[in-house]
Amino acid sequence: MHVLIVEDDQELAAYLSRALEEEGNRVTTCFDGRAGLRSAQSTSFDIIVLDVMLPVVDGFEITRRLRSIAVTTPILLLTGRDAPQDIVRGLEAGADDYLTKPFSFAVLLARLRARTRPNHASGQDVLRYADLMVNTETHEAWRGYRLLNLTPTEFSILECLMRSAGRIVTRKRLTETVWGPDRDVSSNKLDVFIRMLRTKVDSPGQPRLIQTSRGVGYSLRQEPA
Repeated sequence: MHVLIVEDDQELAAYLSRALEEEGNRVTTCFDGRAGLRSAQSTSFDIIVLDVMLPVVDGFEITRRLRSIAVTTPILLLTGRDAPQDIVRGLEAGADDYLTKPFSFAVLLARLRARTRPNHASGQDVLRYADLMVNTETHEAWRGYRLLNLTPTEFSILECLMRSAGRIVTRKRLTETVWGPDRDVSSNKLDVFIRMLRTKVDSPGQPRLIQTSRGVGYSLRQEPA
């Protein structure tokens, strides 16, 4: 991976840069928002690791500006602010994922690899993540060799999560995608469908793939052991 790190804590930035390079990656580092934004606009990266609290231009604003000019590079936000409203703000600005400080390097590396791993099989109708497979044409879903008996709503939720595998899908985006932007869907209704979907996807004895970010949304993610 070619990784852009935008972090004003130079000690942390140096540590991340060194650790990522030891894993065989190429790293570019910037220490303020203006330099990070300029670099992200002028150079192609596989993923951007972006601190929220930056001098000059903060991480939220950088994310918004990049998305407004159609830069689709995955963005992982680093933040010490773990309040749900702050996380939702970052995701709705266009970020793909977030980590709250302090974090382990193993978790960061797993998140980066998940966000840069192709999700799609050779056909556009088939989505894959871990041992999950969804065929959007036949509306079939499999976990390994096991066919999942999903309702249309459960399938729509799973497809939405699959298309954003490795990153968090906010509750608002899930409800608008599955039920439409004009439907008034209660938070409890979404939770009920997620719970039913979980019983079918995450069977006992299998690694849990459907993850909850409390107060924010849900994601498909393989957590490191």
